[in-house]
Amino acid sequence: MASSKKVITREEWEKKLIDVKIRKEDMNKLVMNFLVTEGYVDAAEKFRMESGTEHIDLATITDRMAVKKAVQCGNVEDAIEKVNDLNPEGSTKALYGNPHRNNPNDQDVQSGSYPYKYILDTNPQLFFHLQQQRLIELIRNGKVDEALEFAQEELAPRGEENQSFLEELERTVALLAFEDFSNCPVGELLDISQRLKTASEVNAAILTSQSHEKDPKLPSLLKMLIWAQNQLDDKAAYPRINDLSTARLEDPAV
Repeated sequence: MASSKKVITREEWEKKLIDVKIRKEDMNKLVMNFLVTEGYVDAAEKFRMESGTEHIDLATITDRMAVKKAVQCGNVEDAIEKVNDLNPEGSTKALYGNPHRNNPNDQDVQSGSYPYKYILDTNPQLFFHLQQQRLIELIRNGKVDEALEFAQEELAPRGEENQSFLEELERTVALLAFEDFSNCPVGELLDISQRLKTASEVNAAILTSQSHEKDPKLPSLLKMLIWAQNQLDDKAAYPRINDLSTARLEDPAV
């Protein structure tokens, strides 16, 4: 039975691609967005000079990557201090006292003249996850007494106010019941992937506070490309991009 799909030759397909006009400025912005969001400082600066794209504050990227690296290495206290350093007045004082102490006024925040907006003060879930990671690191290092004290004093009060926090705390404390973490049902909390997850959450929060997208646009566009090709596969045979790393068109199988 003959295929009912329309066959589009490479020549026809490439002509259609040429007819799609994309401004070089937009492509440059897309690349810069990826470099800034992912924290490639040197590459971003070189690309800015070569492409003439708008000026970027490299210091903000460097500071953000320092926070992310600290979490990835398990240095959570250092990461929290670095996040606080992003706030001119010092942020997490509000977490232990008056929630409005040292805060900028609402007009400053709304106008954007106060750029970081107290990242940890305004994101209790992020702060809890950072404290949870601190607890995980204490357990990883065998500091049982210190871990129990930290859980009781710092995390338990937050669990009383938030059911999801309480459930996450209970899962984390369950690690203490096992000498061999490989047999622990929540042993994945000690995996490096847990650090990476927390680091990504912090990175996204800092980007949001700086009025940047928390995720780069390029991966989303690539996902859209894959989706569009999958939709088109049912209707036509056409030169397809199967390897996104090369973007090479492959002739349709007819």
